[in-house]
Amino acid sequence: MKKQLLCTSAIALGCAMAAPASAQQWDLDWGGYMNSHLAYVDTSGAVSTLFGTGGDFDGIATFVSGEIQFTPSVTLDNGITFGVNVQLEAQNNAAGGATNNIDESFIEISSETFGKIIFGAENSAGYKSMTGAPTVTSLYINSPSFSAFIPASTASPFNFRQAGISSWTEVAGNNDVTRITYFTPNFNGFTAGVSYARNNSGNADQGFIAAGISNDNGTATLEDIFDVGASYRGTFGGVDVVLTGRYGTADGVVAGSPSADVWGVGGQIGYGGFTIGGSYGENDNGNGAYGFDQYGWSLGATYDAPGPWAFELVSYMGTWENTFGAGIDTEYNAYRIGASRDLGPGVDMDIYAILTEFETDTTNTLNLNATIIGTAINLSF
Repeated sequence: MKKQLLCTSAIALGCAMAAPASAQQWDLDWGGYMNSHLAYVDTSGAVSTLFGTGGDFDGIATFVSGEIQFTPSVTLDNGITFGVNVQLEAQNNAAGGATNNIDESFIEISSETFGKIIFGAENSAGYKSMTGAPTVTSLYINSPSFSAFIPASTASPFNFRQAGISSWTEVAGNNDVTRITYFTPNFNGFTAGVSYARNNSGNADQGFIAAGISNDNGTATLEDIFDVGASYRGTFGGVDVVLTGRYGTADGVVAGSPSADVWGVGGQIGYGGFTIGGSYGENDNGNGAYGFDQYGWSLGATYDAPGPWAFELVSYMGTWENTFGAGIDTEYNAYRIGASRDLGPGVDMDIYAILTEFETDTTNTLNLNATIIGTAINLSF
């Protein structure tokens, strides 16, 4: 009787959450994508031996990228949904058939009333809140996947998840470390989120890594990583508006070592099939303690024409500061024009041309230019 009275009192919500599910069934959902590229590549310019050199990249080249995403979920009687997201890369990520192929891996707890909690190996709330220049094709210049065709990482620092190559940034480029994130419900188009990660050690790891335990701050370079992000999406008189922003910070592991910060803003405006947009981001890496300080921005436009075709013109500009001494920077500039044709449910074809260049303020021995003209078949399911 006492238990029955308690469950009809003011703590009824807690009792409901503790009660077992009655007739719910798990939705064992899954999906994924596969993009296959065929391109002609032409490179010019010498690459400094400081970053590496050599190789023959000119001519016909191929690139395949894919992922299988397992997303089972169940919604309980109280309206709370529990889900899992495990993303399996479709290709090996190292020579010799390496098996370290799990990308993101996390759980989600969500409802329309309290929002969403994400716990596991996933990008931060700041990263997930951002937007940039709109696109229609799948060989990216913002977080550039064209690096499968040219030696971009030998012509620049090419720090992953940092502003020199991408407006989708993280603090010092940490990526898919174990963190906890909370997103608010959608309030008239506005959503905000906050994330915390213990450190920047590991990437979708199980709590231990080859160099030690990922919960051991002694194996990391940064600790107490906080990120916040916010986004707004609305429509006014047929005009679609997207505004986003993010900030992140972390402390150095060793006492007295510098902190690292990242911030970025982005936006898009769409009307009548046309969309224009862009983004700007900066990584402050403690005056070089965690890589070069850097910044970058994207700008572009797309047109979704009547019928199966969509078109794009996009660019990305990035800069790494003081790469060869004070006042000597390395720059990344990329431009892409492309079109995509819808062939059916989850099937489309791309055609594109990309012009990209990596330049340093000294001599041509540090420069790399490339032209990539290609086509792709993209499958999503």
